[in-house]
Amino acid sequence: MTRAEFLTRLRRGLNGLPPETIDEIVADHEAHFVEAQAKGRAEAEIAAALGNPERLAREVRAEAGLARWEADKTPGNAVAALVALIGLASIDILFLLPLLVGVVSSLTAIFVAGIGVFFAGGVVFVAGPFAAPPGGPLVAILAGVGVMALGVLMCAVMAVLTVWLVNFLVWFGRLHYRLLKPALQQSNAGDI
Repeated sequence: MTRAEFLTRLRRGLNGLPPETIDEIVADHEAHFVEAQAKGRAEAEIAAALGNPERLAREVRAEAGLARWEADKTPGNAVAALVALIGLASIDILFLLPLLVGVVSSLTAIFVAGIGVFFAGGVVFVAGPFAAPPGGPLVAILAGVGVMALGVLMCAVMAVLTVWLVNFLVWFGRLHYRLLKPALQQSNAGDI
């Protein structure tokens, strides 16, 4: 692979990041080519030592997604971090995907059930006093408030568990990346 091919593939893989970030990363890798060529190495040899440009781009995108999640824990940043991790750990995802789908499905089901319980409590709160419940209207109103509180509790617990799940996946991605990175740096350090 030539320098131009490597840098083009790297730039294409970084698409979507801020232009300044892309230019900086591409310039860093171009500097590796310049330094290694000054030592008499061929472009193909340098490109092989730097690694797969798509893999490098996925690592940078994953790191950017994780940094956004850690800086601002919003649903959009959570999705971006998860997508970045999926791209980085595509092999591991074959093992994690069934587990992840089950956990996310369970969290979603309990969250939807919490919303349903909240609205059911609202119905009891509004209609209960008119239905002549045992214990009188005050019991119906308090029961409605209690059921609504249970629905809010269910949704809040699911929100906390979802944040924990995303944090766990970010931790896993960082661990995965850190375990691979020293080996890649060690093999590339002598090559460049």
